[in-house]
Amino acid sequence: MNAVKIIGVVLIVAGVLGLAYGSFSFTKETHEAKIGPLELQVKDKETVKIPAWAGVGAIVIGTVMLLVPLKR
Repeated sequence: MNAVKIIGVVLIVAGVLGLAYGSFSFTKETHEAKIGPLELQVKDKETVKIPAWAGVGAIVIGTVMLLVPLKR
């Protein structure tokens, strides 16, 4: 399996996951302060929404990469 086919499969899987979940969240540490024995931390929870067109586009591009032969 060459690199183009592997990238095609990865795009299809990423597109399906993007359509299935729609968004993902992560925690980002923004501020930290240490004053003597007192420690303060501020953590923000960020959510990134994945548009449906991006998931469909990844599936289409991945499928094209798998089906169209490379010219050498």
